[in-house]
Amino acid sequence: SDTCGGTYALRSNIWRDKAADAPDGGQGTKGGKIMKHILIFAGTTEGKELMEKIKHFPVEVFVSVATEYGKECLLKETEEERAPYAKHGEVQAGNLNIIAGRMKEVEMKNYISRQEIDLVVDATHPFAREVTKNIKEACRETGVPYIRLLRKPVQKEEGLIYVSSIEEGVEFLEKTEGNILITTGSKELSVYTRLTDYRNRCYARVLSTQESVEESVRLGLEGDHLIAMQGPYSEEMNIATIHHVKASWLITKESGSAGGFDDKARAAAKTGTVLVVVERPKEEGSTFEEAVERI
Repeated sequence: SDTCGGTYALRSNIWRDKAADAPDGGQGTKGGKIMKHILIFAGTTEGKELMEKIKHFPVEVFVSVATEYGKECLLKETEEERAPYAKHGEVQAGNLNIIAGRMKEVEMKNYISRQEIDLVVDATHPFAREVTKNIKEACRETGVPYIRLLRKPVQKEEGLIYVSSIEEGVEFLEKTEGNILITTGSKELSVYTRLTDYRNRCYARVLSTQESVEESVRLGLEGDHLIAMQGPYSEEMNIATIHHVKASWLITKESGSAGGFDDKARAAAKTGTVLVVVERPKEEGSTFEEAVERI
């Protein structure tokens, strides 16, 4: 899973040519220009890196994150540097304006319209298919251009078990024996309850958020069978976790280097643990460099 988890939307302003909107007829305070609006939906390392990249442009950045936890992951400034932004209930730190709260499709459309967005970049997690669907529909209905920011692909490796979904992974694991370290997140954790004796076999590693922990406990994964901590996880940390739970199997999403996949793969290889990989959905879009150039 990624460092902060969750989905967040970032509104960035670059130079805007709608001079008529300006009270001074187009003579803005920065170089005599008004800034355009760019909205980035994210929940990934790439989303955070894109935010870091464009915040050095002559822009003002607005970020809407799914949770308070995600907001704190993005905010590095001290409390003294933060100030409330009364109009939108946002928290301000430097040129970043961050607000927490999940958005449904209608809320996305309202946000895009209210903020007069000129371009939307979808930097959500490769497996957040429903969110991507909603973002595309919101852009279509508002007539705003859409860019899908892609994560770098992962080459298939020999010796790994590849499945098309968590459900297929559970079907495979049902035919096996031994402890299972689950690193696919808390949202689909309920699928693992289909496993025989799942309470004894499964060990869930989830983000240390109240939502994730409560869901794990609700499903009966608690005590030694619940590991709640903040990533990213190094190869050494993965090895230590595998040894701690005596895992024979480790199931993960094909999240790429940014999502910690490489460290998991190396840890599994060094400990003799079989890696079960949920393959990434195929999609089209832009590279990080292409997205930055477009912005």
